Amino acid sequence: MLAATPPMGWNGWNHFGPGISSQVVRETADAFISSGIKDAGYEYLVIDDLWHGGRDEKGRLYPCPKRFPEGMKALGDYVHSRGLKFGIYSDAGPRTCAGQPASQDCEEIDAQTFADWGVDYLKYDWCNAEHSRANAEYRYGKMAAALRATGRDIIFSMCEWGHHRPWLWGAKIGAHLWRTGTDICDCWNDPTGMKHEIESIGFERQRGLEGFAGPGHWNDPDFLVVGLNGKGRQSPGQGCTDIEYRTQFGLWCLLAAPLMIGNDVRTLDAATREILLNREAIALDQDPLGQQGYFVGCDFPPSTEIWKKPLSGGELGVGLFNRHWQRTRIVAHWSDLEIRGAYKVRDLWAHEDRGAYDQEFSAEVDPHGCALLRLTPA
Repeated sequence: MLAATPPMGWNGWNHFGPGISSQVVRETADAFISSGIKDAGYEYLVIDDLWHGGRDEKGRLYPCPKRFPEGMKALGDYVHSRGLKFGIYSDAGPRTCAGQPASQDCEEIDAQTFADWGVDYLKYDWCNAEHSRANAEYRYGKMAAALRATGRDIIFSMCEWGHHRPWLWGAKIGAHLWRTGTDICDCWNDPTGMKHEIESIGFERQRGLEGFAGPGHWNDPDFLVVGLNGKGRQSPGQGCTDIEYRTQFGLWCLLAAPLMIGNDVRTLDAATREILLNREAIALDQDPLGQQGYFVGCDFPPSTEIWKKPLSGGELGVGLFNRHWQRTRIVAHWSDLEIRGAYKVRDLWAHEDRGAYDQEFSAEVDPHGCALLRLTPA
């Protein structure tokens, strides 16, 4: 099964934008190896918009010759030689979001082109298309069928921004994941008021969607902004704090979300490395049961939240989140978690066991921070 667990990898858009090139992708592939990112489970390297050169006389897409002089097939071969997988971007309309040639009415030839290049993952956007649910289902379904017809295993990632509730029909037309909302920005609270931030995308837009995710089909709240540090294309102000980055990572892991790194992995600082390579947190995301975590209650003050992710073997992933502006103690009651008896509590940030508890567990949590826990029946 493709995407039996949420895909893990990297997308260059938020950091590099139009500066993406074969050199960047090759160096990123090398950094995946040298930094331990590949060993932690990340495998897809995805090129986003603005890779294009145009279409040739046969109607086939080709990349920008200046930034991708060896062509996409050779670049894909290099990525594969490093034990990684290769991804690319197109759009369901006539032009991409950045005005490049897209795949409307070219689905079959583009899908075969991508397969010939050795593509393993297609991010498929929704700019400039006729804005209706019927057209969304038709256009995305047509590309999904074209990808299948190539005979190559290609992850199909729909970026429809949640406008037409793709969680209701995405799996039916053959998608493996679908965006549930707008593009995320490198901020906790979005100063533009457009709700692009971690807080609204992570805590609000994902509620109630847990029934639509599972092995082979995932809700996608968008990229990780961990480590952008205000340097990304979507980074108003100074970006997030390391505490806020850790909160995004913990929440995404509980949500069984795709983990797509968005920063420049060639220059990871220690704090970013510690977050992105936390294998105990990643294990929550990649748990084979494939159940998306969900909100189970609030503690006092009301801006503190408790989220639960059922895991295989009767274990639980639990997040205690503090959306408040001051440090506070959050209590997870077993009654809210719908469990009984003694459970051993493991702190996944500290990598320490906290003992066994039979009614509740509490932790002091920093503003915009989270305690990320694994509960095992004692």
